[in-house]
Amino acid sequence: MTKRKHEVVIVGGGTAGISVAARLAKKGKDVAIIDPTSKHYYQPLWTLVGGGIVPKESTERSERDLIPAGTTWIKDRVEDFAPDENYVTTGEGTKIEYEYLIVAAGIQIDWDKIKGLPEAIGKEGVCSNYSYEYVDKTWEFIRGTKGGRALFTQPSTPIKCGGAPQKICYLAEDFFRKEGRRDDVEVVFASAGGSIFGVDHYRPTLEKHCEDSGIVTKFNIDLVEIKADTKEAVFKNMDTGELTTEKYDMIHVTPPMSAPDFLKRSPLGNDAGWVDVDKDTLQHVRYDNVFAIGDSSSLPTSKTGAAIRKQVPVLIKNLEHAQKGEALTAVYDGYTSCPLVTGYDSLVMAEFDYDGNPKETFPIDQREERYSMYLVKRYLLPKLYWHGMLKGRA
Repeated sequence: MTKRKHEVVIVGGGTAGISVAARLAKKGKDVAIIDPTSKHYYQPLWTLVGGGIVPKESTERSERDLIPAGTTWIKDRVEDFAPDENYVTTGEGTKIEYEYLIVAAGIQIDWDKIKGLPEAIGKEGVCSNYSYEYVDKTWEFIRGTKGGRALFTQPSTPIKCGGAPQKICYLAEDFFRKEGRRDDVEVVFASAGGSIFGVDHYRPTLEKHCEDSGIVTKFNIDLVEIKADTKEAVFKNMDTGELTTEKYDMIHVTPPMSAPDFLKRSPLGNDAGWVDVDKDTLQHVRYDNVFAIGDSSSLPTSKTGAAIRKQVPVLIKNLEHAQKGEALTAVYDGYTSCPLVTGYDSLVMAEFDYDGNPKETFPIDQREERYSMYLVKRYLLPKLYWHGMLKGRA
């Protein structure tokens, strides 16, 4: 077995992994990133790809171009964790030892948990913005819907970018209206959740938007099957378990998601497989030299890139404290952001903490739908991502 050792090993080369590595590299740390993928995507823009606003190619970069200078990229996948012995094993059989481990492994999309979805995706009106391969199919099917029923779903599991399922619903409704076909298309948002949005401060705005635009909302129902041959979606009632069927002409599916399988079977995960960390310090609850950040962590906040941006400096400071044998004093308050696109020229910029308290950036009432906030989402945030976060500057 091949062996190697690094001061800090980061599992995952997505938003969280690259952002942390960039800051550690500036400090001269011996850092290795383990990630098998060749491409890196700015996924928050996939909503706008699905809405026909930007080409999907603009969201893609080469992973190699984003690895920070001085950081070792191990293009492999982690197979096993041995936190008691301070090493991980990769799929190619390499044993990689570490002094400190940071898990930034992202979230797993479980397409196969919805019966019939893997076979139907990308065909006959079945689409999803959660796949680079199929995201442009969303725009194709929205554009091609002249009448009938447009159905948009949200699952019962945690998902990345919790507002994304309703954003594409709002864009589709706005498109149908602008094209003069709104009266011919019934727009339905079907969610396993109990309301349109989980934060009280912003919910009334979104409820009113649905009411004013005529979007039909159905709550407490979870998509379990796609019957592509009859264009039917089967839902399970979250309270009773009863199955009901909804017809569709097009359906945008947000698939269920979970912790990656290799974390579920590791000693690092909680009962659900998320890396079990203290919600304030990001340090593992059982292994002092292990931290986690982003979507694969157990942090009880929405899984967004904006959350990661606030988690990174906390992790860096607490890692430094740990290396010096000091108490961990940096605290993450659960900040996250959901830029809720409500149309082709409007957006509600929701920002809040663990307790649902507003943590807003701008000196305005961010509950209102605004064109200015849409411009932030469309133009400012991608630049902040590519040239700020991933460079260790923001």
